Amino acid sequence: MTDVLFIATKKPPVGVLADALTQFRARGASTYLAGTFRTASVAEELTLAGLDEVHQLPRNLNKRSAALRRKAKASPAGMRVWMQAQRDRWLRRQARSAHVIVALDPGAVYTVWRLAQYNTVAEAHFGITPALRALDKVIGGPQRPAALPPVGAVARDLRRSVVGIPAAVMRTATARPVMRTTVGARLWRTAVTVPGVPGTVRASASRYVAEGMEEAGRISGAALTLSDAASKVPDPALRAELLNEGVMTEISQGISPRGLGRAVDAQLSLADERYARGDYEAAATALHRALFLHFHRVLHIDQLSSPLAEDASGYVARLRSSAAFRSVSHPHGRKTPPKAPPTDRPLRLLVTTSANANFLHHILERYRNHPGVELRFLDLATQKALKRIAWATRPILGDRMSGGTTQYQTDVERLMRPYLDWADTVFLDWSVGPAAMLTTIDPGDTRIVVRLHSYEAFTFWPHMTDFSRVDDLVFVAPHVRELVTSLVPQLRGESAPRMHVVDNAMDLSGFARPKAADARFNLGLIGISQVAKDPRWALQVLKRVRQHDERYRLLLVGGDMNPKTSKATADYLTLLKRELKPLVASGAVVQLGPTDDVPTALTDIGVIISSSVREGCHVGLMEGAASAAVPVVRDWPFYAGKAESARTLYPEGWVVDSPEEAAQRILEVTATESAWREASAAASEYAIGTWDWPGVQDRFDELFIG
Repeated sequence: MTDVLFIATKKPPVGVLADALTQFRARGASTYLAGTFRTASVAEELTLAGLDEVHQLPRNLNKRSAALRRKAKASPAGMRVWMQAQRDRWLRRQARSAHVIVALDPGAVYTVWRLAQYNTVAEAHFGITPALRALDKVIGGPQRPAALPPVGAVARDLRRSVVGIPAAVMRTATARPVMRTTVGARLWRTAVTVPGVPGTVRASASRYVAEGMEEAGRISGAALTLSDAASKVPDPALRAELLNEGVMTEISQGISPRGLGRAVDAQLSLADERYARGDYEAAATALHRALFLHFHRVLHIDQLSSPLAEDASGYVARLRSSAAFRSVSHPHGRKTPPKAPPTDRPLRLLVTTSANANFLHHILERYRNHPGVELRFLDLATQKALKRIAWATRPILGDRMSGGTTQYQTDVERLMRPYLDWADTVFLDWSVGPAAMLTTIDPGDTRIVVRLHSYEAFTFWPHMTDFSRVDDLVFVAPHVRELVTSLVPQLRGESAPRMHVVDNAMDLSGFARPKAADARFNLGLIGISQVAKDPRWALQVLKRVRQHDERYRLLLVGGDMNPKTSKATADYLTLLKRELKPLVASGAVVQLGPTDDVPTALTDIGVIISSSVREGCHVGLMEGAASAAVPVVRDWPFYAGKAESARTLYPEGWVVDSPEEAAQRILEVTATESAWREASAAASEYAIGTWDWPGVQDRFDELFIG
């Protein structure tokens, strides 16, 4: 009698397996099934179909040690199945006597391979058809070694190995020890590009090779493997998928991928092909993936540099070559111009945002009490239906491509039209998802005002917003306006909205409080929760001034970065903590943490630093200057050398090029108490006179009321 043992991790198609069992029985084989799924759900049917026994394998590791559970959590799925099953006595007994061991799904492959190590004469296979062939071989002649070869066998015939071994089995031959060696890694990178391999097999193989490389720490090697395999795959959808996976492999580890352009182009090409045949939903999916990759936060937000900042118009040029993208960014305009402000009643002003009203407090307070304004405030995030449509990227893209014929536009009309009909003017803060959503519909005769801060410039949202339906676009700083207009062609055309630069609403007069004489030796940094704040630059400045006088300290105000944001953020935070540790221990750095009372914290700070690589208008710096702390501003690298930058935003003398120049400025202005007091007073006078709310509110009155 010949024994066949099936292993499954999910419920097999009963009909298919029943038909197969007929063929195994016809060859005189006894058949057994062990599964980690709920075997009771199919046991009766399969027994009736001829299966000799169905066995339930352990479905979890709840009764095993905590150490094993932790190991399993960090292991691939197939390996976790083996950890669950390896101590099962029934399984080990059947495996020792089996002539053929069969994995019915990819999750069972690793377990089959491990069982074949105990029973080296058994035929081990993935799938029913190979198992039937193996059974014929067992019945017809002497038994041969297992069909899942050891790692060394792979090197003998690369093409045969890639085609002959099921893709899921490759995890065994591409394990971490193999990929840690240069020879092993090079071997498998070559294997996935050999000619004559079916595309799906090549894709599966490359994924397991990439997984092994990633586990071995060869992140770029994993990305290159997927990219190399993609170059040999004829199917454009599968090719785009592999390129996307390669790029995301590096991005997930905080690395700016070398293959980004190829991956974006592949998705754009796929979007164009689907757009041309009128499959707008599929085109939207591909275009969304292209935009997601091109504007991924790891490339632009969680790093100290950005390709977008280096060459803005060049960076987005490849997008404009796509017909699908051009259809999304095409201006539709409005049917009627906005109506003039009313003269017989207050202006109806709708102020809206989505979960971020940080810069609206003074605006809301003023117009709640303004006799010429009737104010309503709408936070889209507080209503489930509005939140859903406000950030619906793919439905927005699909609607734009279809010319506004989808259900999405109907939903936006139904949910937003009551607000538009009520308002004379809508002020939408942040040019992100809600701005793209709102401009999918014609606003009627309601005036639309959108404010763009700085963050949005490094996202895809402005490229999805129809600015021909926006009447006024407000920027918080000239350098942000210059960057965004260079990125979005619509803002340079005839349909562009009126553009304004209006400072953020800040109450700065309350920051002007007395400072003790020894505050001049305290440097301050307000806000360190983002990589873009680059507090490590401020540490370089601190070290240089302390070489002259150890009374200088750095006070850090604000919460830490969240390492869960991205691997790039986590890596930066690790370096920062390493540098901070000895400085905190010596008292050179004082971490004050987050506070709701920044004015009080600033009374101990005599020099306020902006160490950022990019800013819109640096609120923390402006508040520090108003408090009579001497400003020292790094020439923000994202904008340095451009027509508009930190040097054009702030007074001459505030901005420096390097930590050395920053240290020199600090030592000069704090050399004596009188020199420091004089510079502090000048900074406070300028900040309050330029950015304080009583002056800025006139600009908002002019914007809203006229």
